Parts: sequence; C-alpha cells; structure tokens
Amino acid sequence: MCLAVPGRIVKIEGDVGDIDFGGVIRKANISMVEAKIGDWAIIHAGFAIEIMDEKEAEETIRLWNEVLDSDQTSVQ
Repeated sequence: MCLAVPGRIVKIEGDVGDIDFGGVIRKANISMVEAKIGDWAIIHAGFAIEIMDEKEAEETIRLWNEVLDSDQTSVQ
C-alpha cells in the first residue's frame, strides 16, 4: 500500500524543499514538480509528486484526521 501525504512547502534550496506537515518539518525532493514556497504538495517516499490547491489539501488532511480519530476510538 502506498501512502502520500499533503504538506506545505516552507523553504526551497535547489531540488530540496522543507515540507511542513502540521508543525513537523521534513525534507523532500521537489525536482519532479514546479513548486514555490507556500504551495501544497503531495509527498510520497520523500518526493513531491503533485502540487495541489490549499482547499484540496485541507480536505485531505481533515479526512485523514477523521480516519485516525475513528481508529483511536475503536482501539479503546
């Protein structure tokens, strides 16, 4: 199974971007997309694979949070 997560690009140095995943910053290769600071990107295995708009990114994060929250309640 593949997992790709949206994050906001907060810094770019060459082909590497600092990606903010809700306060956690990770580096990702952004060479496969045309990205600028402030863009939302889908990150998979350390690579930005797609740029998405903010509304779509926020909706994706909201849905992930719903899944994670429902998983937490089913464990208890």
